[in-house]
Amino acid sequence: MDQNFMKEKKILPLVISMSLPMVISMAVNSLYNIVDSYFVAKISEDAMTALSLVYPAQNMMTAIAVGFGVGMNAAIAFCLGAGDQKKANQAATTGMLLSFVHGVILMVICMLGMPWFLSLYTKNETVIEMGLIYANRVFLFSVIIMLGISLEKIFQAVGRMKVSMISMMCGFIANIVLDPLMIFGIGPFPKMGMAGAAYATGIGQTITLIVYLIFCMARPLPVSFSREMISFDGDLMKKLYAVGVPASLNMALPSLLISSLNGILAAFSEQYVLVLGAYYKLQTFIYLSANGIIQGIRPLISFNYGAGEKKRVQQIFGTSLGLTAGVMAVGTVLSFLIPGQMIGLFTTSEATIQIGIKALHVISLGFIVSAVSVTCCGALEALGKGMESLMISLLRYAAIIIPAAYLLSRLKGAEGVFFAFPVTELATAVVALWIYRRSSCR
Repeated sequence: MDQNFMKEKKILPLVISMSLPMVISMAVNSLYNIVDSYFVAKISEDAMTALSLVYPAQNMMTAIAVGFGVGMNAAIAFCLGAGDQKKANQAATTGMLLSFVHGVILMVICMLGMPWFLSLYTKNETVIEMGLIYANRVFLFSVIIMLGISLEKIFQAVGRMKVSMISMMCGFIANIVLDPLMIFGIGPFPKMGMAGAAYATGIGQTITLIVYLIFCMARPLPVSFSREMISFDGDLMKKLYAVGVPASLNMALPSLLISSLNGILAAFSEQYVLVLGAYYKLQTFIYLSANGIIQGIRPLISFNYGAGEKKRVQQIFGTSLGLTAGVMAVGTVLSFLIPGQMIGLFTTSEATIQIGIKALHVISLGFIVSAVSVTCCGALEALGKGMESLMISLLRYAAIIIPAAYLLSRLKGAEGVFFAFPVTELATAVVALWIYRRSSCR
């Protein structure tokens, strides 16, 4: 496939054609997150709390997979834009090997460390037991997650976004269908509860990987995989990890944030922990859709940057910023129109629903302005400026919001934690725009 369309097609149609498949697949992914939590919540509030506590560790694993995949994506697209086919092949092959190694290491760490991790946030033995039942099964699929996400980023790097969409949707839809069957024991399946939710997730991830492999065999990629292309050359490692490590940290920082906020909120009530967990499931519908746009523009920016088309890079950035802000505006409207119905997906407790409504009203005030930080981070990663992107995420997920949440919780109680979100988004957006303009001009 000729990748020159990335530097020849008109900007808006190009961005939409690359982003729309990813927005659709990300929307389905977020729907899976909501549906998965909906069925788990039907078991009990303890089950939903357990899922909320395991979520940061799951998010960390996905963060490392996606982050390293972004490094592969940027390296492959840049090399193709620069006309270096051999380097592109080496980046793809070596990246897949390293992803396998990452998966094995993370599986061992997560499974061994989960009892200690859960005990940090609750003394409820039922919650801990449910959390371990889920975690000890879902992390068995760590290698599959790593390889699937790596192939996703390779397909995106060469502009085959529809393949990525189809593969991801097959996995998500299978997961959504299997959730109630395996959790509640419908049809030929035994009733497995939390274990069923974990197995449904793992089977969905396995199906995604299989579909990618089928596409690889049916229609070969513009990059090739072979033992001869495995290379641990210093320049290649730098290309993969200079973007991959900061991008992984970017993605992992929400786990640090959630864990920190869980610690603050647990001192008030487990209801607030549940609400925070429910919010993060809901906000994935908005932020993952926005992330679909970012995934669409990463290879475009990397390819055009490698080809020396800096003016197109800036045009792609401006277009994606406007589209991302539009998605976030939809999220704001929904948070004010139907907050009770959204929180009600995860609990039947009226008191908890009322807490959730207040949380959504406050947090959503920062949605639109957060488009600046989200777009700047994605564009900087595509330019190979991973550390600059990491600086923005550190502000957004740690340096500003955690101290602000702690201080505001002392002034306004548990609800003060929710006010820390819009305050942080506004402050970070100003800094993010300054960092992007300063870095992209170099």
